[in-house]
Amino acid sequence: MNMTANAYAISGVDVDIEAEASRIMYEASKQTFANRDGRIGAVVTPFDDFAGLKMVSVENLPRGSFMSVGFDTAGTKVEIAQRVGKHDTIAFDLLAMVCDDAILRGGEPILVGTNLDIKSLGSDEKYLPIIRELAVGYVNAAREANVAIINGEIAQMGSLVHGWGDFPYHWGAACVWVARKEKLFTGEEIKKGDSVVVLRENGFRNNGFSLIRRIFEEAHGAEWHTIKHGASTLGLLALTPSKIYSRFVVGLHGGFESEGSCKIHGVAHITGGGIPEKLGRVLRRSKLGANLSNLFEPAEIVSHCQKLGNIPDMDAYRAWNMGQGMALVTPEPDKVLAEAKSAGIDAQIAGEITGEPQVIIESKGVENPGQRLVFDV
Repeated sequence: MNMTANAYAISGVDVDIEAEASRIMYEASKQTFANRDGRIGAVVTPFDDFAGLKMVSVENLPRGSFMSVGFDTAGTKVEIAQRVGKHDTIAFDLLAMVCDDAILRGGEPILVGTNLDIKSLGSDEKYLPIIRELAVGYVNAAREANVAIINGEIAQMGSLVHGWGDFPYHWGAACVWVARKEKLFTGEEIKKGDSVVVLRENGFRNNGFSLIRRIFEEAHGAEWHTIKHGASTLGLLALTPSKIYSRFVVGLHGGFESEGSCKIHGVAHITGGGIPEKLGRVLRRSKLGANLSNLFEPAEIVSHCQKLGNIPDMDAYRAWNMGQGMALVTPEPDKVLAEAKSAGIDAQIAGEITGEPQVIIESKGVENPGQRLVFDV
């Protein structure tokens, strides 16, 4: 064995191919810089190189300016992308998790950095088309979230990374967000009688996939993602990308440098734990509750999965979003609905805030539609 040619490549890491993959992601990230031009989070690059310095100016920020950072991953949904061989939407799931979490506290997401852990890029260019697909999603998702992507780290991890097929990967991100002190949500803003407006989610979003995979695999075997369902397949329907709501909600509530169009008293991002956990968490400080009698129906693929797995409605609403990706607490629901219509977002009044510390849901699940599900806050 000739260990002088490229010892690192022989061990499974080809730095030349990795450099090309990094360039692909950097060229994609550069396309997102324009999302923050002229506002807080504008990216400064002293010289143009994927390994070069990228930063933002924070001089002259007013008193009462706050910044934080949140972290999350695309979770095991990446396996669905690997199963169906479609990688240009998984960035929507990744950015939805970190950017939509930023608005829970009244912040505005501005910058995202990601870390793509892969098994190996190999020693030729055969996996670079997948990197290009990921990069396309990068650009499109960042536009939806109105953020700049400041880096795209790639790490070849060898046998430490497992997944489906011969190019498994994991994808995580950090999101920097900023806020004005008077715009931060504390939970005390929420009042009895406020309306709860929900925003529709058309798929599973990015949670509960361990349960989803188990149900489909027990019913259809290891190749469940190839099973036809309607005009599509179970795999493609499970991969339905998460909607990103942060740009829209920042417009409603107001961002770091902008005033809003509606009064918003609280935001719940419906991810793991579903409505009971996520809305309950928002209500906990006020010791209030919510009566939700007009939720969206779950997406058809969600209802199909619930029925196939014989999942009780109580458990379904704690595992999945069941048709709502976000809930907004507002004293001005009509204004919110008008703004949502203008933005092309499906929204409806689901119910109102109550004085009892319980979240009560009128079920749209398949077990017993119309039953009242009661969850303590």
